[in-house]
Amino acid sequence: MSETLHYELHSKNAGRELRPKGQPQPVRVHDFAIPELGKAVPYGIYDVSANAGFVNVGISADTGEFSVASIRRWWCEIGAPRYPSAKQLLINADCGGSNGARLRLWKRELQLLADELGIEITVCHVPPGTSKWNKIEHRLFSYITQNWRGKPLVSYLVIVQLIASTTTDTGLTVACRLDESDYAKGIKVTDAEMAALNIQPADFHGEWNYTIAPRRPDG
Repeated sequence: MSETLHYELHSKNAGRELRPKGQPQPVRVHDFAIPELGKAVPYGIYDVSANAGFVNVGISADTGEFSVASIRRWWCEIGAPRYPSAKQLLINADCGGSNGARLRLWKRELQLLADELGIEITVCHVPPGTSKWNKIEHRLFSYITQNWRGKPLVSYLVIVQLIASTTTDTGLTVACRLDESDYAKGIKVTDAEMAALNIQPADFHGEWNYTIAPRRPDG
């Protein structure tokens, strides 16, 4: 399961935090972007069977390339060692944003990942307007939000540490990484590139559910 959030650095964060009297943490009331401070784009992946989260915190654009790079990083660091015999990767994703069902770049990058890993990637998007029922909301991001409530997000180090320290009584663990790569906006995927995808829509709502299989080396 995957999803992306957005935060501007040095903004207020709802909630309360105990601090020494007379030593408040100065923050901005509104989260308007200040380019020199930067922004954080946490892309979360929740492994249902392991009750484990992985968050890749980007610092540039939230794009389809960034989403798939986050999935690739999770697979290489955690997924493959945890599931060495896996022949297929199932992703339950939102229907919009950088992993949206209509996004060409998302699908092209998933094809490249399938080719690289040699496994099928099946995607099931939650229908538009129903993302609040995505389990990642209730089993990962809600606990991250509780863990850092009242703590100003003043630096990337603070964000990564707060995310990584999130746990629950039911055993949730979260790994977090900072992704300093630059992901360009406005990348166009041509009709020819789309036609070359080895993608098979499902019988039920194929626009939301589909499988991308590795292409042959000469494909």
